[in-house]
Amino acid sequence: METGGLPLELWRMILAYLHLPDLGRCSLVCRAWYELILSLDSTRWRQLCLGCTECRHPNWPNQPDVEPESWREAFKQHYLASKTWTKNALDLESSICFSLFRRKKERRTLSVGPGHEFDSLGSALAMASLYDRIVLFPGVYEEQGEIILKVPVEIVGQGKLGEVTLLASIDQHCSTTRVCNLVFMPAWFSPIMYKTTSGHIQFDNCNFENGHIQVHGPGTCQVKFCTFKNTHVFLHNVPLCMLENCEFVGSENNCVTVEGHPSADKNWAYKYLLGLIKSSPILLPAEDNEFLMSLDLESRDQAWSPRTCDIVIEGSQSPTSPVCSSPKPGSKEAEVGSDGERVAQTPDSSDGGLSPSGEDEDDEQLTYRLSYQVQGPRPVLGGSFLGPPLPGASIQLPSCLVLNSLHQELQKDKEAMALASSVQGCLIRKCLFRDGKGGVFVCSYGRAKMEGNVFRNLTYAVRCIHNSKIVMLRNDIYRCRASGIFLRLEGGGLIAGNNIYHNAEAGVDIRKKSNPLILCNQIHHGLRSGIVVLGNGKGIIRNNQIFSNKEAGIYILYHGNPIVSGNHIFKGRAAGIAVNENGKGLITENVIRENQWGGVDIRRGGVPILRSNLICFGYSDGVVVGDEGKGLIEGNTIYANKGCGVWMMSSSLPHVTSNHVSYNGLYGVAVFSQKDGEFPGGHGAQENFSEDGDAILWEAELEKEDDPLRRPITVALVESNSINHNGASGIFVQSSEALQVIANVIHANGDRGITIVQSSQLTRVANNSISCNRQSGVKVEFQCKVELRGNGIYDNRGHGIITKGDGTAVVENDIIGNRGSGLQLLPRSDTKVLKNRIHSFRAYGIAVRGRVKALVQENIIFQGKTNKTIFQQITNNRECIMQNNKFLVFKKKSDTWRLVNPPARPHLENSLRGSSAAHSGHKVSAMATRITARVEGGYHSNRSIFCTIL
Repeated sequence: METGGLPLELWRMILAYLHLPDLGRCSLVCRAWYELILSLDSTRWRQLCLGCTECRHPNWPNQPDVEPESWREAFKQHYLASKTWTKNALDLESSICFSLFRRKKERRTLSVGPGHEFDSLGSALAMASLYDRIVLFPGVYEEQGEIILKVPVEIVGQGKLGEVTLLASIDQHCSTTRVCNLVFMPAWFSPIMYKTTSGHIQFDNCNFENGHIQVHGPGTCQVKFCTFKNTHVFLHNVPLCMLENCEFVGSENNCVTVEGHPSADKNWAYKYLLGLIKSSPILLPAEDNEFLMSLDLESRDQAWSPRTCDIVIEGSQSPTSPVCSSPKPGSKEAEVGSDGERVAQTPDSSDGGLSPSGEDEDDEQLTYRLSYQVQGPRPVLGGSFLGPPLPGASIQLPSCLVLNSLHQELQKDKEAMALASSVQGCLIRKCLFRDGKGGVFVCSYGRAKMEGNVFRNLTYAVRCIHNSKIVMLRNDIYRCRASGIFLRLEGGGLIAGNNIYHNAEAGVDIRKKSNPLILCNQIHHGLRSGIVVLGNGKGIIRNNQIFSNKEAGIYILYHGNPIVSGNHIFKGRAAGIAVNENGKGLITENVIRENQWGGVDIRRGGVPILRSNLICFGYSDGVVVGDEGKGLIEGNTIYANKGCGVWMMSSSLPHVTSNHVSYNGLYGVAVFSQKDGEFPGGHGAQENFSEDGDAILWEAELEKEDDPLRRPITVALVESNSINHNGASGIFVQSSEALQVIANVIHANGDRGITIVQSSQLTRVANNSISCNRQSGVKVEFQCKVELRGNGIYDNRGHGIITKGDGTAVVENDIIGNRGSGLQLLPRSDTKVLKNRIHSFRAYGIAVRGRVKALVQENIIFQGKTNKTIFQQITNNRECIMQNNKFLVFKKKSDTWRLVNPPARPHLENSLRGSSAAHSGHKVSAMATRITARVEGGYHSNRSIFCTIL
């Protein structure tokens, strides 16, 4: 038969009246008829699927308005599922031989109801044989005693769901049973509505109200399109159970409890269920952009873009500093060198926008040029963040900091792929949990997998404790009254690709040695923190987007020790990451941006390793190390924060090394002695994370762990950092404890290079390159104890060093080419000036202002301008002792001076650096190699000085 005789629309209209068997026969006529039957997907197949009383909409309950990919395929799955409970019928025969010759036994249908064969379910079961079908007609059936199912049967309600109500307690002792289209309520004598200890039970399109369902291993169950109202499903030692397209409402306890390790003893249905799970469409994406959708930075909650590849600087004024101004008219643009610093192209300095502070001299007479090539610690982002931030600009992230999709992450991590593919215990898929206390509770070595579910308006969504494991893929968890996901007592597993938001407590709460893998989730708009890790909790937190939470994006405390890598943590209303109360953690390669408080906040014994992160565009400081904060802060790019790059309290002991700190609005690195809250913008917040008692009780349970990566530090250390183009001083010290500032490049900051206003104990400043800062290179205030040794202080726009400190030692420094005096000693200072090389074109080499106690010995002081002397000192100042100094004065045009013995400072190979020098791949090298001066006619005209920092 051909279809060409009539239009296809007319054929479709005719075929719409056929029933399922007739459609099957038509599809076997020929290929043209087969394709015609397939084309009925949105018409006849849809009618058949929705008209079946044993099933509901394929996307119920979470997306009832979304059409399935194929109505025919959805109807096929419903139809096959109604037959699967009898798959082992042949296995019940005692002899294989007899099974070959037996006649197929017809299934009987037993009717129950007024006017029918039986008036109760119990009486029908007493007469039922293997695999008979028992039909309950509309009505309410109440059984007065417990029903024991001894033979496999199918119990089906006639009519629409809700017309047949069964009040009973059923105990299944047979191998398999199917129950369909019934409303279950508990009998008067027991809250248990259904129980099985060994067999397989299949529930389709049922309602359960105010009772319990229990399945004990090796028993199994398959539940589809059911509603559970204030009903608890208890699964104990189950090898495998499936709950699909179900709704759980108003539970006074947990909706589903999965307890005990999956039983090794498996019934006949285990292999069938396992094959069904493997053959069904999985929720993991086949393409990179089909699963993990990252947030568009300029949009609201639900507008997703495929991947986060750039950062858009909002139109508000970015942190500004004098060094960010445009070059002077007529000067050449500063070029960016391959090493990551700016190479001077202007007549005046290595940063064309700089101008001297407090003096505007006519530079036409001074053809002066100082060219730098600084090799500092290479920033994480290569050349991406060398220039000043411009409002509205889009900054591309390097590939190492772009979020991967879940598919990419699983391809890289075979262990995570194995977890995502594993199925043990209970599979809960495409279900809705709402308006109750708890969602899923997994305990005592239980195993559960949750895919594509919605958890909303619960006290908590998922709780995993006592060596249990969960796998959570692509679930929505929101508006929980406590945390979304709890893990306790060595719980673990995989939490990947979920959308967790608007929860009253943390999105994910990890405690007591739990160790999950948290991968590619969006955790946002929480009323407290995004993720908390405490009480010796661990975990791997990787490639997540954590944003717009009211408190810290990730909070680590009470010996929590996670690995936090590759996350984007942004737009939080507090800190991006907070590490308090002896928290630890390895925090690497994250993008932490646009948070209201510090990008990373460390205090009260926190000792994290913070390495290779981008911390930028914060509304406060980049890194905050508060009272008693510790840890290693290494190799980070701290850029364009409105406060300081790194803010430390003097009672903290961090090791700040090899960071790139640039274009922050205030200081690059600031050390303050004030207590918390006294510095503008008060940092930190104390959360009470003690669910089971006061937070302080955690300390009694904690086990001390020795970590070889965290060596003890007795003095705060700022080492091998590149600190440049910040709005105020590069380093600001107001400290009551010892501090070491070693081997840093401090360049082109908007105020001084280093400012020390308080130093009750010794501050050691050694082997630093301090250049091109807008004011003086170093300033030491009254009563400060400072040692300046082995530094190169070049071309700063004020004086090289200003000191009125009490006990300052200036030893073996090169102080060259600064606009003001090389070294200025102010009244009441007590200073030793030993073995330095000092030069200034525009002012004195050493200037003594007022009565000063000083020892100036064995220095080499080069001549400056002819109308200024090399050394300025007030008369009758007997406490200023000068001896064995060498003064070099221009005598003829060809005079050339070279810094060769020793070569120009700093000399990093001789510095007393910490052990981090051994593992840091990027070292600071800044050396001035030559000073050349030419004199013509008594004036320093047509001269040129080249200081090259190799």
